[in-house]
Amino acid sequence: MSSAKRLVRQKTRIEKTSESQYSAAKTLPYQTLRSLLCVFTGFIIATIFAIPLGILCGLNKTFMCAFTPFIAIFKPVSPIVWLPIGLIVVGGFIPDPENNALLSIINKLPIFSSFDVNPAFLASAITVALCSLWPTLVNTALGVSSIDVDHLNVARVLNLRFRERLISVIIPSALPLIFAGLRISIGVGWMVLIAAELLASSEGIGKFVWDMFNNGSSDSFAQMFVVVFLVGGIGLLLDRIMIVFQRLVSFDETAPSV
Repeated sequence: MSSAKRLVRQKTRIEKTSESQYSAAKTLPYQTLRSLLCVFTGFIIATIFAIPLGILCGLNKTFMCAFTPFIAIFKPVSPIVWLPIGLIVVGGFIPDPENNALLSIINKLPIFSSFDVNPAFLASAITVALCSLWPTLVNTALGVSSIDVDHLNVARVLNLRFRERLISVIIPSALPLIFAGLRISIGVGWMVLIAAELLASSEGIGKFVWDMFNNGSSDSFAQMFVVVFLVGGIGLLLDRIMIVFQRLVSFDETAPSV
């Protein structure tokens, strides 16, 4: 009797696994969209912090000297290190995901409503942000610090307030290098995300690959190679989009065209 029950439970588990995890035709588009949503969430978080910090570093040499060691320390840290920290932090703030007000608010937003945002998603997005903010920060600081001194002097002569100088002189002059940093950051974020999803068991392309690996069927190897080309193709598309924006804000023909 007990053997029969075990067989029934095993059959049910196999059926659920085959329906939910290994249905490539149904799940791959969803996993891809979820991964794109996660990488853009992390990319936006990184941009929100990186650009203001980069502007501050570029305008203030003292702050730049003080902040440079932190960049040198944290920039090389692997996503494999950041991800467990992100999971711990998210778990501390969201101990009960089922009854958390923040997750409820996020999941009610139109862009997130179809993807069931959970702590693993947030931890993956935070990992993407922590790994991808450095190129934008460094390039923003370089762009601001390399602004022609004559432009800043003219702004002072015109008695422009700091906000006016920031909007009219500093940001427009630094935009080419800012977008160069954003281009690198989106590529780094996309590369980091796959590993983060795989390790965090967060739904997305990374988990899809892991499920195919665990499946062990004869089709899994071919499906994983499809994902390899899919990831590469999306990365290429994101890079081309950033190149278009970079050329739009460049002042000469030296901006990258490939």
